[in-house]
Amino acid sequence: MRLLLHVLICYILVIWVDSVHSTDPPFACDSSNPSTQSFSFCKTSRPIDERVQDLISRLTLDEKISQLVNTAPPIPRLGIPSYQWWSEALHGVTVAGKGTLFNGAIRAATTFPQVILTAATFNPLLWYRIARSIGIEARAFYNGGQANGMTYWAPNINIFRDPRWGRGQETPGEDPMMTSKYAVAYVRGLQGDSFQGGKGVFTDHLRASACCKHFTAYDLDNWKGTTRFVFNAKVSKQDLADTYQPPFRSCIEEGRASGIMCSYNRVNGVPSCADFNLLSKTARKKWGFYGYITSDCDAVAIIHDDQGYAKSPEDAVADVLKAGMDVNCGSYLQNHTKSAVDQKKVSETDIDRALHNLFSMRMRLGLFNGNPEQLLYGNIGSDRVCSQRHQNLALVAARDGIVLLKNSAKLLPLSRTNTGTLAVIGPNADAPGTLIGNYAGPPCKSVSPLQALKNYVKDIRYDSGCDTVACSSGSMDNAVELARNADNVILIMGLDQTQEKEELDRLDLLLPGRQQSLITRVAEAAKKPVVLVLLCGGPVDVSFAKYNPKIGSILWAGYPGESGGIALAEIIFGDHNPGGRLPVTWYPQEFTKVPMTDMRMRPDPASGYPGRTYRFYRGRKVFQFGYGLSYTTYSYEFVSVTKNQIYMNQSSNFQGIDKSGTLFYNTEEMSSEFCDRFKFSAIVGVKNHGEMPGRHPVLLFLQQSEVQGGSPRTQLVGFQSVHLNASEATKVEFVLSPCEHFSRTNEDGSSVMESGTHFLVVGDKRYRVSVVI
Repeated sequence: MRLLLHVLICYILVIWVDSVHSTDPPFACDSSNPSTQSFSFCKTSRPIDERVQDLISRLTLDEKISQLVNTAPPIPRLGIPSYQWWSEALHGVTVAGKGTLFNGAIRAATTFPQVILTAATFNPLLWYRIARSIGIEARAFYNGGQANGMTYWAPNINIFRDPRWGRGQETPGEDPMMTSKYAVAYVRGLQGDSFQGGKGVFTDHLRASACCKHFTAYDLDNWKGTTRFVFNAKVSKQDLADTYQPPFRSCIEEGRASGIMCSYNRVNGVPSCADFNLLSKTARKKWGFYGYITSDCDAVAIIHDDQGYAKSPEDAVADVLKAGMDVNCGSYLQNHTKSAVDQKKVSETDIDRALHNLFSMRMRLGLFNGNPEQLLYGNIGSDRVCSQRHQNLALVAARDGIVLLKNSAKLLPLSRTNTGTLAVIGPNADAPGTLIGNYAGPPCKSVSPLQALKNYVKDIRYDSGCDTVACSSGSMDNAVELARNADNVILIMGLDQTQEKEELDRLDLLLPGRQQSLITRVAEAAKKPVVLVLLCGGPVDVSFAKYNPKIGSILWAGYPGESGGIALAEIIFGDHNPGGRLPVTWYPQEFTKVPMTDMRMRPDPASGYPGRTYRFYRGRKVFQFGYGLSYTTYSYEFVSVTKNQIYMNQSSNFQGIDKSGTLFYNTEEMSSEFCDRFKFSAIVGVKNHGEMPGRHPVLLFLQQSEVQGGSPRTQLVGFQSVHLNASEATKVEFVLSPCEHFSRTNEDGSSVMESGTHFLVVGDKRYRVSVVI
């Protein structure tokens, strides 16, 4: 008994001591440790490259290999603590990954709307502010001793190419230009740069590290037996250049991201993490990437184990290290690098190259500069997590992202005074967890739509209508009876993470199970047209609801985050005017005849292939990209366009002739100085003609009079979000560069410009601009 008591006391002491130490952030180069004074890598006055070189020179081969995995162990003799490379912050600091813990003083984090809904705001400044808030909360976790890493594997900037993709909810949508702008805003906000960029002091003083993923052409998880681990994405040079790669290029060149994640899939036969041309030649040499490259988790193992690309584990290790990858999420490099060295498939120089990038990253985060409490960002405390400011921002993002898809006879907003009884029906009505989406941590608050609606109507009658979102069982009779006797009815339906998520792609685009039947029966029974709210990341075919007069209004709310229920209630009862616009095309069910494995963006009329995304798709749409209604109406006009004729024929240095004999300019050979000479501005007037104020995204598209050479049918070239009071007007300026906006990508992946007529389009207004080569 005495021995048991002694063991118990020791255990309690260990737990107590661990909890005491856990409040201190881990760091190297502790000035209170005399031995660190002799280490050159601890001298902050020296350049980081020199410090890293000194550190690597002190490591044994075994110590070097130990650092090549996401769970990097400590090196006690040098005072270097362990480091966890894997943390996540897609739309808030999250429990996903291993680097951030919620087991101390901080138990929650601000959970912003899932990215697909935030994208619907078309507001880069809002995107930046959200990422900045996430970066602050991330640093607060570290300062509070609840993070063993400051490298966050976000944003996900893959193109939402196919509506069935389970991870489309994580992305900014289907447009490469818009996704590029999101990437830049997120990276700058998280890492501590200014919104405009170029805040030089932050190059080596990052608040947190952003990692753009998944590089590249990754947008299939698990569809009809084809998994992301074995999928070989066959992508043309043309599609790669003008659809899949632009967000990553912008993330690196403009955002200055400090991390990249290479994806599971192969691209044209080569695993992304083993592609020297992709990682070293393109990202590092061509785009100037300065940072570390991580594999997705176990992406090195599958190169041998699943794909059979490498003949042995040692070959897989050699392939990725020589390609330019630096750290392996998993244990494969830890297990097989030593034997790869012994077999002379990997040199110690290859390992040193990777370590240089890894330790440089940790130094740029300030983790080798002594006590972080005395450094930049050291004063960010736990009070910055779940702050009122951040929670207010989460509410703003949800309000501004929600999209009004239908509003017949101005059913919405509902009147508080005229709504005596309200029937709230649907499996998503009282499910606050559904609002969060995936890659989320414990939210600061948890309010379901049903709970939020109770602040507007006292007599609320609720029925789920279905047992779950799958809606495979459960009686609908009670829901129908509630609808028959209520003044107004709100149906809150859609999807959740049982229907779409990582490793789960959808097979069709319809609402699950008997949801459509429930909606139709309730609508037929109701006294007035009903309101339909859809919670989902990917689009659904709700054509039946779009054309049913008994369904008066449709709202798409994505996964709107911790404040999404409140935002929905505010919009339904008119405390906020919806202004979101769809960042993806909503396809009909017949689109599912197209194999998800077909990566082509451009249509093929000969085979009936319809193409993908609003830029190329030729087929029926349920709702188009950029669509969104408001409680007010807006008008546009082109106030001024400084050029309507662009004469590029001032130099023959960039001219070429294609196979058809058409003269073109190769814009990739043009200098930025040359291109800048042709920039011009288009000023668009916007007016709110309604009685409610509202935030409104102004979208500027470019269309060609003749679509040729695989050029897009229409292309977003600019967008800005403006707030207008009732009857207020404003002007929005778009600066356009012909080299960028009026060019197209040819079959070999080069950017070219040809003579032709183009139209700037905003709303129902068009303005003609001609290019002369």
